[in-house]
Order: sequence, then C-alpha cells, then structure tokens
Amino acid sequence: MSKAQLKKYLLKLTKEQVIDVVLELYEARKEAKEYLDFYMKPNDDAKLEEYKKIIHNEFYPNRGEPKCRFSVCRKAVSDFKKLKPHPACIADLMLFNIETGVSFTVEYGDMWEQYYIALENNFGKAMEFIYKNGYLEELRPRIEMMLKISEKCGWGFPDTLYDFYYQYQ
Repeated sequence: MSKAQLKKYLLKLTKEQVIDVVLELYEARKEAKEYLDFYMKPNDDAKLEEYKKIIHNEFYPNRGEPKCRFSVCRKAVSDFKKLKPHPACIADLMLFNIETGVSFTVEYGDMWEQYYIALENNFGKAMEFIYKNGYLEELRPRIEMMLKISEKCGWGFPDTLYDFYYQYQ
C-alpha cells in the first residue's frame, strides 16, 4: 500500500477509528511504540545514549566475548535516524560508531579485512552526513583525534580514512 492509499483510507475513518488504529499499532509493533513514545516526549540526548550503548555493547559487552557485528551497529544508526532526532545527534552517533570500532582495533590488535572495510564504509557515510549537515567544523577535533588513533591500525586502514576525511576539506 502506498502512502497516498493509506492517507485516503485514513481520511475515511472517524477520529475514534484512527485512534484505535494507532493504539493497535502501538501495541503490535515495538518500533511503532518506540517511535510514538519518542514523538510524544522527544529526548534526543537520552535516546542517543541508548543507541550508543547498543553500539558499545557490540565491542565491549558486559559479559561474554565481543561480537563486533556491524550489521547491529548499522541497524542502531538506521533505527535512530527513523526517530527523526536532531541531525547533530545522528552525526554524533555515526561518528561514535567509527570511534568505537577504531578504539577496539587499537586495543585488541589487527582485525580481518572485512572489519576494516565495514568501518571505512561507515566512515564514508558519516563524513558525507556530517559535511552535508554542516557539522564538520564542530566535529573536526573528534574526527582528527579518531584519525590519529587509527594510525596504530594496519592494512592501510588509516590511509583510507584520511582519504575520506580530505575529500570533505
């Protein structure tokens, strides 16, 4: 169903029927509940910390071994974006994702090639978002610190990150 079809259908419903549909959706889907809760009481900082914790736990779990699943990290960033928080918070989370991966690499040693490729791709997307939304100057110190730390990594990884960085200078 398209948005236009949905809109047309909803316009035919009474106010009470629309409320019932929204309440059913709220109960049926975790994502809908989270979205509506955030919509009603937006707290960008609290939600940002919640999503940072998801990413952090992939690399530094409270128990067990690190999983380093970039799919989980990408989903966290994507789910956070869907809530429509302030773009500065999205930029912060995207950069945090890269910073965490780089810190983990420095702490535990060289990783596999796909690990670096995933971080590089995520950094490219983060730099594009940061640049397009005008946060480059604000985030430059964090980016440069992360780049400096990445120099301890192998596989030409820091070179690729610097290439992305200089692309937006």
